[in-house]
Amino acid sequence: MSSSASLLQMKGIVKSFPGVRALQQVDFDVRGGEIHALLGANGAGKSTLMKVLSGAYTADEGAVMIDGTAYTFTQPLDAIRSGIQCVYQEVDTALIPSLTVAENIMLEKLTAGSRWIDWSGMQREAARVLQELGLTGIDVRRQAGELSIAQKQLVLIGRALAQKAKFIIFDEPTAPLSNEEADQLFRIMDRLKKDGVGCIFISHRLAEVFRISDRITVMRDGQRISTKLAADTNAGLVVEEMLGKKFEEEFPKAQVKIGGTLLEAKGLTSGTKVRDVTLSVRQGEIVGVVGLVGAGKTELSRVLFGADPLDAGEIALRGKRLRLARPADAVQAGLALVPEERRKQGVLVELPIMANLALPILKPLSRLGFVGRGREAANADARIAELGIQPANKHQLVKYLSGGNQQKVAVGKWLPTQADIYLFDEPTKGVDVGAKSDIFRLIGKLAEEGKGILYFSCEIAEILGIADRILVMSYGRIVKELSREEATQEQILYYASSGEA
Repeated sequence: MSSSASLLQMKGIVKSFPGVRALQQVDFDVRGGEIHALLGANGAGKSTLMKVLSGAYTADEGAVMIDGTAYTFTQPLDAIRSGIQCVYQEVDTALIPSLTVAENIMLEKLTAGSRWIDWSGMQREAARVLQELGLTGIDVRRQAGELSIAQKQLVLIGRALAQKAKFIIFDEPTAPLSNEEADQLFRIMDRLKKDGVGCIFISHRLAEVFRISDRITVMRDGQRISTKLAADTNAGLVVEEMLGKKFEEEFPKAQVKIGGTLLEAKGLTSGTKVRDVTLSVRQGEIVGVVGLVGAGKTELSRVLFGADPLDAGEIALRGKRLRLARPADAVQAGLALVPEERRKQGVLVELPIMANLALPILKPLSRLGFVGRGREAANADARIAELGIQPANKHQLVKYLSGGNQQKVAVGKWLPTQADIYLFDEPTKGVDVGAKSDIFRLIGKLAEEGKGILYFSCEIAEILGIADRILVMSYGRIVKELSREEATQEQILYYASSGEA
């Protein structure tokens, strides 16, 4: 049972960035011993609000109060000392892999500056914390880097308890987990709730939200729309509040005659993230693959590109079965991937635009083992003009470009390869409206040329605007196929959230 008094309150929180008011007078509270879900579409302001609460951002206006006392957080350490902890889906950024489980859990003691450390006592204390969570299968002497993602999450929760956390923010914690691992996490969250810890649960998976949450707050466009008891609302109402009004932005959809089948994939399985996936793509067709964070979209794109191994299944292009042991095999076969993490995987940020645009075609640009600078420059000039890359300086380092122009470079490098299939994974992530339109037009142009497009995204409005056919992914599977004509935002959200066809 949750207590009637609000232990943590955020009042009138305002946060602005250049040209954007991210939070507008937001109120939010968490009671001791409750699980409070915070929901909203991408860009609603959830992450910004939680960064204010966790000390990563300082609010421009408003107050954070704990037990009636106002606090000002200027760094994450301030929030931690006040009893606020975070468990993110990117657990590897929060743990030190070379330290043991015990050392990670008791990190505060390690950094306290003491000249003498009771290592045995620290291990016993870490084991006791894990035992309180009902966890006896994790050896506290193991290095954290050897653990599974689910185990690393549990270590983070253990650290939070060791540091006397009163409130824990769970930001998309189930995204990297299997169903069984998610069930274990929910059992632990329920135990925390019974022990009086307030849990903030951020998730796009509505089935999970209604399974464990006491209250639900919905945000949209930087504002709090509603806060209700979970028992007093339903998934349909929540989706309506998340969407607000129907999306009115028009996407430049090219009208293309769709031809014969180019790509066929049957029974693809890779670990727990891609499970028995079957799909096809035809000439000139844009197939949208939509799902929530952690649904397996990125993993599927990597499997199709030979970046991740197949445990089962087969892939064929133009009727010929492919053996994709590495990305180079996929490129040679006629596939191109524009990955979600463009700065890590799509471009080399320390190199100039010209060098990046030449990467997939170094061999045809070279003679006697040396790249022809004239041919390299001509290729760069053609791609810059074709894509509208700004600034139009082929010698500019990619790291100094905007997100949209970096993405254009990530796309442009593949154009001379004459690939048959283009895989776009979250291509508009972090780009402005103008760059989005340019990317949509480019994808339309590729479709007009007879290329097959697989467009992976969690942005439902984009999928509805650009795709000829829509595949909904949930928990690693394709759970529903929809035609462009029949698909709606509500349908897609339902199938993506419930995981049921």
